[in-house]
Amino acid sequence: MPAFPEAAGRAVRDARLRANLRHATHTIRDKRARAVAELPDWDGLRAAGKAIKDHTLRHLDHYLLQVEEAVTTAGGTVHWAADADEANRIVADLVHATGGGDTEKREVVKVKSMTTQEIGLNEALAAEGITAYETDLAELIVQLGDDRPSHILVPAIHRNRAEIRDIFAERMAAWGRPAPEGLTDTPAELAEAARLHLREKFLRAEVAISGANFMVAETGTLVVVESEGNGRMCLTLPKTLISVVGIEKVVPTWRDLEVFLQLLPRSSTAERMNPYTSLWTGLGPSKGASGDGPSEFHLVLLDNGRTDVLADEVGRQALRCIRCSACLNVCPVYERAGGHAYGSVYPGPIGAVLTPQLRGTASPVDASLPYASSLCGACYEVCPVAIDIPEVLVHLRERVAGQRGHALERAAVAAAGYVLDHPALLTAAERLAGRTRALHPRRLPGPGRAWTDTRDLPQVPAEPFRDWWRKNRP
Repeated sequence: MPAFPEAAGRAVRDARLRANLRHATHTIRDKRARAVAELPDWDGLRAAGKAIKDHTLRHLDHYLLQVEEAVTTAGGTVHWAADADEANRIVADLVHATGGGDTEKREVVKVKSMTTQEIGLNEALAAEGITAYETDLAELIVQLGDDRPSHILVPAIHRNRAEIRDIFAERMAAWGRPAPEGLTDTPAELAEAARLHLREKFLRAEVAISGANFMVAETGTLVVVESEGNGRMCLTLPKTLISVVGIEKVVPTWRDLEVFLQLLPRSSTAERMNPYTSLWTGLGPSKGASGDGPSEFHLVLLDNGRTDVLADEVGRQALRCIRCSACLNVCPVYERAGGHAYGSVYPGPIGAVLTPQLRGTASPVDASLPYASSLCGACYEVCPVAIDIPEVLVHLRERVAGQRGHALERAAVAAAGYVLDHPALLTAAERLAGRTRALHPRRLPGPGRAWTDTRDLPQVPAEPFRDWWRKNRP
């Protein structure tokens, strides 16, 4: 991927993309505003969510050990993964262990998960001869179209109905049951085509992979919220369930969970509650080979840079994120550039602060993301856990600027500092600038050219303010 300015420059010239994004984001943001307005204590809930997350992050070591103990007691197995490679290896080994010698069993069904996208799990499994089938409708569209997600909540937001119909008609047969003959682009027909295509996979798969929206430390309970029912199918039908969860997803108690089950649906899908809220605690006494649900449960706790983020007093607030995507839907930059321009599975404002912290800022893509914002503050206003995204963006810009260490930039700052420290020199410079104003260029040369590509240089007045003051205010 190119750096954000180049990728965004291409995206804003795509009229169809901009139309799709504008329609979708405006629809979602308007519905969210109405759903939030129903609660008179929304600000109190928001403050509570922030406080719970901050408390949990301060004591993360304690709560993660509590999760491990509770999950193990309930019959599950906990694995710790320091990075993406380790997590992918753990999952692949678990899938191979369930498949025995039958290569036809080398497949899994998946619940929509940002965490597994972050670590590139599908690609890692494919390299091991394991096929991963996405079962969320939007993720299915992305997978069939050999595409990449562009939104946290609606991964195929950049596609319209006609494009989706074409993808189903052309690509479904290569992945399983083909699309029905004469498929139209009506939502009901597209959803039915996806249902028929996925049903055989739900009934056949022996392994499912999920993430989790939350983990409740006091009982080891995992929570997945979704709107289609595909998650419920994945969580209950296969014999083995593997959940890959970022370590920041833990909440201490069920009482804390109640706060987030009010904040998340209104901020994401603009609903009072999610149509499907699935909760499971290990295997439970009624489960096993002859009971309901999976007979094996594995929890993979993923770090992958999160402890580094936790060490940053300003940047750590990004770990409060509950992946609602409200910030994307109000961001003027995201609305025009789309999610692919961010070069990350986490697009939009939250991606601009989370990705450079998880991956570092060494690459041009990651170093450009803190600048993918106008700092308007709309993202902070809608964030249900009050992440001050503009503050973190400025903080990360300072980090990027310090890493660049351009000699010309350092020399310019040093020269400006010297002039500002010597009033007589500053006065002489102001007078010289006023007398030579007719010779000033309209654009800056060299490295300053990019700045003046989109800005006018301010005109220098004919005389410095101090000279004017002496003449007019004796």
